[in-house]
Amino acid sequence: MAKVKSNIARIGLRAKTGRAIAVVLSGPVDSPKVINRVELSVIDPAVPATFQPYHEVMELPWARAEVAVQKFALKIEKQATKALARLVREVEAEGFEVRGVGIVGAGNRNLEKIGSTHIRAHAAEGVLFRRVLEVAAASNKLTSESFDEKVFDSTAESRLGLSIEKIRVRLSEMGRAAGSPWRAEEKAAATAAWLVLTARKEK
Repeated sequence: MAKVKSNIARIGLRAKTGRAIAVVLSGPVDSPKVINRVELSVIDPAVPATFQPYHEVMELPWARAEVAVQKFALKIEKQATKALARLVREVEAEGFEVRGVGIVGAGNRNLEKIGSTHIRAHAAEGVLFRRVLEVAAASNKLTSESFDEKVFDSTAESRLGLSIEKIRVRLSEMGRAAGSPWRAEEKAAATAAWLVLTARKEK
């Protein structure tokens, strides 16, 4: 059996409002190790509206809101691309080669059918902050795979061939080695990295 290259790394990102929790894994698929962990800001500090962009336009009819929010979305994409590029450079400086990104966040949904403008704004931002990470990965010439947060546990079980209980044990072991903080966000990001590590074994 071909050996997995020990210097190959995958980045896992947990999309959140205005930021992403990043965990970088390397090593064999059955026992990956955390080699980096950081929080990436994806907002433009000079443009406060980039924190909750759909809230800025939520009183507009949905079609107009989608158009109006694009100026903020482009700024968020730019910040996300820069933040991910910095992380990649840091990982490469440690002697690793990044070959893929896993992103866990809000899944696609029919936002237009959400009646409450406030609930719709939150839902739209969930989708937006996941999508900007996909754009950031592509802009950094990295392949990416996204995972819907609502079915993430079952996806992980299926892809890893482990029960959720065993996955949580492995994640706890990673967390003890990595140190705090090791919250639900870090665990989700680590799992996303683990899934893309499993999906693309390097020979």
